[in-house]
Amino acid sequence: MMDAAADRRGGTRRTARVVQYVAIALALVWSLAPVYWMLATSFKTELEAARLAPTPWPLRPTLDNYRGLFGGSLPFLAFFVNTVVTCLATAIVAVIIATPAAYALSRARFRLRAATGYAMLVFRMLPLVVLLAPLYLLLLNARLLDTHTGLVVGFATFGLPFAVWMLKSFVDAVPIEVEEAARVDGYRRWQILFRVVVPLILPGLLTTGTFVFMEAWNNLIYPLTFVTTLEKQTLPAALVLTFTGQFKTDWGGMMAAATLTTLPLMIAFFAVQRSMVRGLTSGAVAGA
Repeated sequence: MMDAAADRRGGTRRTARVVQYVAIALALVWSLAPVYWMLATSFKTELEAARLAPTPWPLRPTLDNYRGLFGGSLPFLAFFVNTVVTCLATAIVAVIIATPAAYALSRARFRLRAATGYAMLVFRMLPLVVLLAPLYLLLLNARLLDTHTGLVVGFATFGLPFAVWMLKSFVDAVPIEVEEAARVDGYRRWQILFRVVVPLILPGLLTTGTFVFMEAWNNLIYPLTFVTTLEKQTLPAALVLTFTGQFKTDWGGMMAAATLTTLPLMIAFFAVQRSMVRGLTSGAVAGA
């Protein structure tokens, strides 16, 4: 009788394991199917990519779409450099500003502390479209329209609330006794922040900067609104402006550009994957 019960439990575990593997396989197929289709289309000829009955893989693979990105009149390299520069600058600016703000929300005691934190959270919930008009007027009066500086301001404006809230959880995880010991040694508040707290939350800084970088990299509506010169555009907006026309769309060239656009982001994510996981885990424990 005990053997029968053990066999039933073993059968239940095997069934649960099979269901789990099937669910994981379906999730992987669902997630990777668009990536495969992007790669496959990037190697198709212009005629094959535009067929009404799409082929599951390239019948005659070609590298012409990739050659056209660098050998043609399209300033793809300029788009790539613009994207890297503006996104890196946005991540650096957001982390630099968010670090003391997060420290203040975590350690300081003032009357509007909770209201300030919730106001940032509400600001983060606003859709991008709501911020276009005020940001456009601000950049217009500051003469920053059609500049990379104005684009960084727009990206950082939307990324700062997230950066502050995320870094606050990492600061909360730092034991207050460490700061009290530094205060006994004669450290001032700003010295405690930059010499004690910041080295302890480096994984959090890297995690926050990576997320802000990825969000700025994928932003489409801000470059389309704030930048009018094609050579100053970033990759997401450039894909829309250069590969879509009134009468046809260059699907092969667009997918080749999208592949090269996605590749650096994937490399950056996997390069800091361990730090991101460690940082997110620390933030979750602090929040708990």
